[in-house]
Amino acid sequence: MEQVSPPRHYHTILFRKEGTIGVLTLDRPEKLNAMSPEMGREVAELVTHLERDSSLRILVITGAGKAFSAGGDLDLILENSQRRPDENTADMLRFYRAFLGIRQLPVPLIAAINGAAVGAGLCLALACDLRICSQSAQLGLPFVNLNLHPGMGAESFLMGLVGPACTAELLLTGRTFLGEEAKRMGLVNRAVAPADVLSCALELGREIASKGPLAVQQIVQTLRALTDSRLSELLNREASAQALGFATKDVLEGVRAVRERRAPRFCGH
Repeated sequence: MEQVSPPRHYHTILFRKEGTIGVLTLDRPEKLNAMSPEMGREVAELVTHLERDSSLRILVITGAGKAFSAGGDLDLILENSQRRPDENTADMLRFYRAFLGIRQLPVPLIAAINGAAVGAGLCLALACDLRICSQSAQLGLPFVNLNLHPGMGAESFLMGLVGPACTAELLLTGRTFLGEEAKRMGLVNRAVAPADVLSCALELGREIASKGPLAVQQIVQTLRALTDSRLSELLNREASAQALGFATKDVLEGVRAVRERRAPRFCGH
């Protein structure tokens, strides 16, 4: 089996192998692992190398520090508010595809949600095949709180996991919920004590890695096909809709409200 090592030290992610299991850690703990274009490029570069690693059986994704990922960097949203909608549409598509490129890997993806997973951060976890979550982790898709349409395939992944009613509620309210509720609604496979999240994910990974690798890979690809058949079309729709949101005054109010820890006062512009 060919084993390919990452070519360099990354700035926003970490990667290590434990036997046949890879562990990708989002590594911006000072920003609660907020997702940036640089992080997206590094994830995409890592995926390119892992595609050539025939020894890889499982990829676990987690976050450094106390969060899984706080989602898209608020500074990026402010930058986008100053740009043309067509530029934002193209950039958002690149952003989505850089992170969702993990689904190109033919091995099971396990999200170890060690802490808060919000917005695009939760979408990244939803893009995985399996999710182990801290019972006390705060989760949410608060795009509407920023006057933004959801992105990163949120609707498609949610619909397949929790159905249309829960999908509509979570996206239209943008409310926050805990890992325990996520387990009850079927959003995650297991909700465990915070200290046990990564070890539980690795244990599940080792169990799956012991099975027939060809069968596992074929099952993964079949299951993903149920979602991915219309994913590209959806991402185009999301990017265009988010670009419209970036052009509004209300998106600036949404960002200010988050930073000032208050409810937004939207004016409809």
